[in-house]
Formats: sequence, C-alpha cells, structure tokens
Amino acid sequence: MLQLLNNITHKDLRVVTQRGAQWGDNVMSALITPDEFRSVQAHYPILFQPDGEGGYQAVALFGLEQGQNLFLTADGWDAEYLPLSMQRLPFSIGVTNGELRMMVDMASPRISHGAEGEAVFLPHGGTTDFIENANTVLRTLHEGLEAAPEFMQALVAHELLESVRIEVERPDGSRGELVGFFIIHEERLASLDAATIGLLHEADYLQPIYMAIASLSHLPALIRRHLALNA
Repeated sequence: MLQLLNNITHKDLRVVTQRGAQWGDNVMSALITPDEFRSVQAHYPILFQPDGEGGYQAVALFGLEQGQNLFLTADGWDAEYLPLSMQRLPFSIGVTNGELRMMVDMASPRISHGAEGEAVFLPHGGTTDFIENANTVLRTLHEGLEAAPEFMQALVAHELLESVRIEVERPDGSRGELVGFFIIHEERLASLDAATIGLLHEADYLQPIYMAIASLSHLPALIRRHLALNA
C-alpha cells in the first residue's frame, strides 16, 4: 500500500530499523547497482539474473533457497554492508506530476504502530535525520539503477555473461542446486582485445566487472552457512 510521504498523514510515522525475518529481511537476494559492487563484494557473491524485460540485473546473494537469508542471526544482520535496496525499505521513489517523490509502503512490516522505531518527522513537521538519510539512499539507488542498463548491455554485447549452476551436497548425501543465475565469463573477458578493454575502462566498467568476479570467493562460505543451518 504505497502512499506519498507527507508530514500530515504520516506525522507520527515510525520505522523499525532492526534487522530480522519478522521485518521482511528473509530474502535470498537483493537488487544491487554496479556502483555498489566494491562494497558488496566484500561480503556477498554478486550474480546476474534476467530482469524480465529482456535485460539483466545484478543481485547480492544471501541464501540458496527462496526465503533464506543466511546473514540473519539472533543479533541482526551479520555483514557490515547492507545493499541500498534493503536499506531504503519501506521507502521507494514514485513519480508525481513529472517529479520524483518519496513513497512509503504502509503494508511493510517495518512500519511501527507504537513507540518503537525511528521517527520520520519532527513534532513541528520538519524532517528527521533518519528520513534525510533515507532520502539520500533512495536518490543514490535511483541514480545507480538509471545507469545500470548500459553496464548490462555492455556485458551482453561482449558476451561476458555465462550461466552458473551452484550445487550443494548435503551430509545425508542428497544434493541441491541453484540455477537461473549468471556470472562473468572470465575466459571471454581475458580474450578481449586491447581496444575493447580500453572502451570498458573508459566507461568505468572494468572495476565492477572485476569486483563481481572477486565476489564469487564468498560462495564456499555461503554454502557452509547453508549446510550448518541444515545440519
């Protein structure tokens, strides 16, 4: 239930900032932008998946099953960086009369119906530091998503995406697999000529490409978390 955020209707609105399944964090992945890859790769595998519109989008992988987030613990979120698409909840950007406006999902489990959570507006109607920060997160995410399609198009144009199958063998001998995702095709990348590499560098695409490759070193640790949970 999206509503245009305003200091009259939402004068007493509070938002829970703690992390846990009860607040909607039990998701196996989250949308990320190439601008985030450097921060994301320090904690999560970066994969690519079809966006449903003929292109691709990048995601940070948190789990190996739908509804599974292996970074959630009794103490909250077990990683120092939280992707912007998770940080921004329950807020989003809408367009009203051609202008970008801040929207709030009143059906979100993060909406507080008591004294818990961070206040969105000050008693006299001004905005709190919390909502100013949320607005900055939204703006950064929006700009990143606006620029992402060109990056994805470059990956497709140079055939730099290959499908990946993530297999997990459980202690009882059963096997599971995760399909439908793509990773950077390292051999194809290595075979690109100097002119093409130069173009990718000029477009600032080389760093996120290498960050995505480096992030895959987290897959074994993610599988170990999964196996420990299901032991």
